[in-house]
Amino acid sequence: MSPIDLRNPGRPIRVGVILFNTLTEHLDVAPVGYFSSISREFLETVPLSDELKKGALDFTFHWVNEDGKTPNKLTGNVKIAPTDSFASCPPLDIAIVGAMSFNYQATEAEIAFLRKTHDDCTALLLVCAGFQPALVAGLLEGKTATAPRPFLATMKQSAPGVNWIQKRYVRDGKIWTTGSLLNGFDMVAAFGRENWGGEGTFIDVLTQEGGWPDRDVDYKDIQTWDF
Repeated sequence: MSPIDLRNPGRPIRVGVILFNTLTEHLDVAPVGYFSSISREFLETVPLSDELKKGALDFTFHWVNEDGKTPNKLTGNVKIAPTDSFASCPPLDIAIVGAMSFNYQATEAEIAFLRKTHDDCTALLLVCAGFQPALVAGLLEGKTATAPRPFLATMKQSAPGVNWIQKRYVRDGKIWTTGSLLNGFDMVAAFGRENWGGEGTFIDVLTQEGGWPDRDVDYKDIQTWDF
């Protein structure tokens, strides 16, 4: 199955958050809200011109874990009720993976679903340490990627088959990786600009009015340290 054309999808775009059987960082998966904020359903109630609203998109949202029943724990004492299991979830067009408990080892079923999702999707968005299961799955081999800056020196030694670089976010093909957790918001804003943006578009307007970040991808706007 060919990945969907995000500019001309012809159907609602399926956005999914893949949840593993462990604690997930709340802020890592919060960037999924970007897609709801540009959805036709949400913008119906927003005081924008009809012309701008014409650019809005239709999405369906999927919170996916292995059994589709057991609520997942997020940091901040949040629980998420899954909408889909690995077996019932339709092929995802955009998938998000956030960081999980540092010593967690993904199950064979989780790795298999992540590989399948990578094959099906147009974009796999790995936020903060959400890159770890993708690394185990072999999806980053030969790719250029980033990670939280304190991890980079270790990752260059332990996973030399990946070209690790220091940036807020990196795209290599369909895989996007980020630095620390809040860089997930930088990433989805850049993702929206790349796929649906341009001067005067509804994405351009909503990115500015919504205060979505457009920070320097090389961290030039902050003091940096060698880790």
